[in-house]
Amino acid sequence: MKLWPARLTLQTGAQCRTLGQGQGQGQGPRVGVGGLRGGVAGGWDRMDLRGSRRRERDTLGRFIRDPGTGRIYKRGKLLGKGAFGRCYKLTDMSTNRVFALKVVPRTHTGHLEQRGKVEREIELHSCLRHRNVVGFHRHFADHDHIYMVLEYCSRKSLAHILKARKTLTEPEARYYLRGIVGGLRYLHQQGIIHRDLKLSNFFVNKNMEVKIGDLGLATRAEPGGRCRGVLCGTPNYLAPEVISRKGHSVQSDVWALGCIMYTVLTGSSPFKVSHLREMYQSIREARYPVPAHLSPHARHLVACLLAPNPANRPSLDQILAHDFFTQGFTPDRLPTRSCYAAPIFAVTQPLGKLFQKATQRFLGGTALPLPAQQARERWPMASPTVAGCHHGLPPAENGDLVLQFGEGRMGATPRVPFSGRSGSSSLSRPVTVSSFPTARPEGSPGLGVHPATRILQCCLDSGPPGKASLPPPQLRPVLCVTKWVDYSNKYGFGYQLSDGGFAVLLRDGTHMALRPPLGCVCYSTGQGEPMTFSRTEVPRFLAGKLAVLQFFTRYMQQQLLEGGNPPTPPLADIAVPGVSLQHFLKSDQALLMLFSDGTLQVNFYRDRTKLVLSWMGEGPLLTYIDQERRATSYQPGTLQREGCASPLRQRLSYALRLLQKL
Repeated sequence: MKLWPARLTLQTGAQCRTLGQGQGQGQGPRVGVGGLRGGVAGGWDRMDLRGSRRRERDTLGRFIRDPGTGRIYKRGKLLGKGAFGRCYKLTDMSTNRVFALKVVPRTHTGHLEQRGKVEREIELHSCLRHRNVVGFHRHFADHDHIYMVLEYCSRKSLAHILKARKTLTEPEARYYLRGIVGGLRYLHQQGIIHRDLKLSNFFVNKNMEVKIGDLGLATRAEPGGRCRGVLCGTPNYLAPEVISRKGHSVQSDVWALGCIMYTVLTGSSPFKVSHLREMYQSIREARYPVPAHLSPHARHLVACLLAPNPANRPSLDQILAHDFFTQGFTPDRLPTRSCYAAPIFAVTQPLGKLFQKATQRFLGGTALPLPAQQARERWPMASPTVAGCHHGLPPAENGDLVLQFGEGRMGATPRVPFSGRSGSSSLSRPVTVSSFPTARPEGSPGLGVHPATRILQCCLDSGPPGKASLPPPQLRPVLCVTKWVDYSNKYGFGYQLSDGGFAVLLRDGTHMALRPPLGCVCYSTGQGEPMTFSRTEVPRFLAGKLAVLQFFTRYMQQQLLEGGNPPTPPLADIAVPGVSLQHFLKSDQALLMLFSDGTLQVNFYRDRTKLVLSWMGEGPLLTYIDQERRATSYQPGTLQREGCASPLRQRLSYALRLLQKL
């Protein structure tokens, strides 16, 4: 990519300042080139820069023509400025579409190194397409300037929002961080390290969607996952390995996320001292004040992100699986008023009131009462009023509701520090579990526990352990959970099956499912035969529970990605009215689910592998879904004779220990 005519003469009079001479704090200037903000760190001499800015204003016209397309643009107000360019509001005169225009004067790119950085920014940014990355529309140049036409974000940046707000609430931090992690994951998948993540580089559009911008210092990672040890970025966001000139990596961007999270929740940078040398020493040691007002989950995640050793920092998927996200409320979107004032989040009422509100929302009618006598007569286990079912639970932190979810958005709640090791290596730790107290049928967890325990134990006791490869797998149809949402501290546990059905185990111990393909509704109290209705014939006193089921269904359809789907049995092979979740158990490593037909499923959070022990067709079948979402099935007898590889054996052992907790 060449933006300069061959006859262009390089300027040699400008000088570069060296790093460490009077750098500021906070957002501050950055080391490098390409920014659109104040400060001249790593840039040109102040007098030369002021003169070039005056020349820029003199030569930049009100109307700008793209020589490639002939389009005429109207330059609007100044949006931001930095050491090497300015950003303006831009209007396409033919369509009235509004963009942001980044203008870099050629006088700032006379040096070959600076010219290469601008070319690299255009090369990297122009090929990116993601909802959480600022859109790059096109670029062009004339004799005086290089122009980049970018997506316009009318709500400015998170730096502007934080300046007006001072601090953000934890639900807001989760909302913005989730979008940032989504965009950053995309960059890393493209082999790009941003190297300058900070609040002023996160832009917010009119819909309050956050987008990563300013790739002026971004670069592609080398084959080893790092880039050469160049000291660039904003000083108080630099990771310890960058300061030590060991080079940037994706974990350097993760460190910056820790600085960002700390800053939005406290209003100040974790590393803010008057002298650069002292600040760098604090960064190397990860020494920062720990605010007492933050929730324990927030403090723990910040500590994980700001681990001095890059290997101990969580991956982006592990960040979203942390308790800070899974144990706290995250709004689907933020109101625009949150740019200058704290938003008000409605705290959901107990389950009985939720049923009535959900009925109004989804069925379009007035709230329906739950007739206690009718419920007791037809459904002995149905709780006529469940408004008090949440009593006795510890309150959620900062008023947040607990909402956990699985597949696509991660379904884990790791409660242990991230060690940088693979998930399987931690399966040997003692099992700690958590569940919620619901109204259960009398007796033991059911007949499914003991057969499953015997089968898993036999697979572990027999056959040679640690075999190099699994025996040849079978391809058998299996019904399993592909998505799940845990709202059990208030309402229940929702899930989707691989046959397309949706269901919810409610907090009062009842179960309701929407079965394919005709969408019949199956309701069970845990005693006696389940009752099946068409969707138009559901009794009035169950309308609220049906609305909650529809709420879970809609959420999983719109928000969660599919997990690994093994071959699904034909609907005719599934017993009517279908299977239902009887019990579930969660540890810090996995989720165990036991169903009415004896099916056992264990989902492992960190690597998203799954074990499914099913009883369809000819006897038991053990299915393993690996990290690539490939499903392989084995007869337990085959594993008894031939043994199994270490990864499967570790998961079988952990699943057995979980099962014994029931």
